[in-house]
Amino acid sequence: MTEFERSRRMAAPAERVFEEACDVSHLENWIPRELHVREERAPVVSVHDDFTGEDTLAQIRTEPERLRMEWGTPGNGAYHGWLQVASVDDGNSDVTVHLSFGDEAHTPPAEVVESIMMYSLDRLAQRVGRAA
Repeated sequence: MTEFERSRRMAAPAERVFEEACDVSHLENWIPRELHVREERAPVVSVHDDFTGEDTLAQIRTEPERLRMEWGTPGNGAYHGWLQVASVDDGNSDVTVHLSFGDEAHTPPAEVVESIMMYSLDRLAQRVGRAA
């Protein structure tokens, strides 16, 4: 199993960041542009990957009381991730994203995953920074 984790400080309250991050209808505003998510029947979503051309079913679970969201492919454990938001001070928050790939043969290169993770966190920070 290969794992990646990145964090970023955001100039927004933790609850606001969590609300934006977990809204399935807004996911495409911050996740990698190559992924397209469509809600099927909660907690199941369909994810289309432009890189591979594949459609995959995934599950998303949120824990609002912990400001945590988890997602992954059901059953086979090929892919799993989580996002954790924590209050810092003065309305700022820290957001951590963790990804786990269970199949080494289908794990993207580390530099690609890390770049995409930081890009996604930057996009989320822009979204919550603009909102009032």
